[in-house]
Amino acid sequence: MTNDRKWVLVAMLVLILMPLALVLIKARTYYVANRHNGSMVSSGETREYVLYVPSSYDAAKPASLVISLHGGALWGAAQMEISQWNEVAEREGLIVVYPSGLRGDGPRHWRAGDGAEVNRDVKFISDLIDTLELAYNIDPARIYANGLSNGGGMSFELSCMLSDRIAAVGLVGAAHFLPMSWCTGPRPVPMIAFHGTADRFAAYNGGTSWVAPNHLFPNISTFTADWARKNQCGPDPVESAVADDVTRLEYTDCADDAGVVLYTVRNGGHTWPGGGPMPEWFAGPTSTGIDATNQMWEFFKEHPLRGRTAGFAAGR
Repeated sequence: MTNDRKWVLVAMLVLILMPLALVLIKARTYYVANRHNGSMVSSGETREYVLYVPSSYDAAKPASLVISLHGGALWGAAQMEISQWNEVAEREGLIVVYPSGLRGDGPRHWRAGDGAEVNRDVKFISDLIDTLELAYNIDPARIYANGLSNGGGMSFELSCMLSDRIAAVGLVGAAHFLPMSWCTGPRPVPMIAFHGTADRFAAYNGGTSWVAPNHLFPNISTFTADWARKNQCGPDPVESAVADDVTRLEYTDCADDAGVVLYTVRNGGHTWPGGGPMPEWFAGPTSTGIDATNQMWEFFKEHPLRGRTAGFAAGR
């Protein structure tokens, strides 16, 4: 075989194998970027999560804990990229955990419904808090939950069933499978929500959706008003424009200062405002008129859980 022919064969092999190599490299990169870094057993099930501890963490100082829940068919690392909580965590010194729902018979999701199914997911979040409190100096008065879509609906349920541990919640494009009347939690829980008027998954005005054709989602304005009523807020919310495409509705004079705020994003999709962009052809446009994560954190900071202190946690 001549040298010229040998080099031709080598070149052909490179051209044939290079796409395969690139696919393998891309797959490995995707796996590394999206794998969990923590797991535990809760209710007999192995549960996974992604934990982010800022470089400024000081074990001598109690840190806030933010629990951020992904939407249906997503996972913890995807929620990390979409919400971009890590940037706030690094700046503010808080710890963030991104738990993953279970696959079950389909994509990963939170079992956001009545009965034993949701109870196991609530138990998982409670067990996760316990686990992190053993490993880190967590301020028990500053544990917050938030989520996108199915994760937003799950955050609502956490506010009802873990109202003694979750100080406040944030909902983005929340998909609610339970009515406000289901919530019998004893404490008024502060809530901040963001919802797009062009959301095709959990419609702003309520009704059915292609993701759950047999379920009737609530009207977001009505659901927010019901939350404010549960928190015994004043009847006259204050509305203001905060961007060209965003209005803010705030309920004040609430019991235990448990305020309720709704940001309405005009023509916004099923996305996280100011967060990592999602495919617009699928989820709709992502607004840059407001940063949901930063606004959430400012709200959370104003609403610690009353009656809980770091000293109380140490004696649990």
